[in-house]
Amino acid sequence: MAIVSCAECGARNRVDEGEAAERQAVCGNCGTSLGLAAGAREAGTPVVVTDASFEGDVLRVAAARPVLVDFWAEWCGPCLALAPTLNQLAAEAQGRYLIAKLNVDENQETAARYSIRSIPAMLIFKDGQLVETLVGNQPKQVIAAKLAEHT
Repeated sequence: MAIVSCAECGARNRVDEGEAAERQAVCGNCGTSLGLAAGAREAGTPVVVTDASFEGDVLRVAAARPVLVDFWAEWCGPCLALAPTLNQLAAEAQGRYLIAKLNVDENQETAARYSIRSIPAMLIFKDGQLVETLVGNQPKQVIAAKLAEHT
């Protein structure tokens, strides 16, 4: 059981992570979707998203705050080098944005939908729409500046 703060009203909610994987968690106070990613937001770590969870974990959450999705693969050296930077950004988010990771080898449908041809690729979503694309291992300051443009 995780305690998750609502992005909209700040209410603290108990979320059973097992049940949240099966259905969408919502705030008990205001009804805002907490998403499967809610527990990770509280912990300050990137959220793992899949083809099945992309709409709920990214597009719906992006209605309230920007979401950066890192499209990566285990065999990709630059992707692995970028991971600590994204971990730091997730830890520093303080609810302003969300960092998510999508393995392109395991989730080819979403990677194809967004025409991912080179990795690492970072897509920033806001209000449920793609607003920014970064390709390659970018410095932390560049990524943070792009996120700040959309917060």
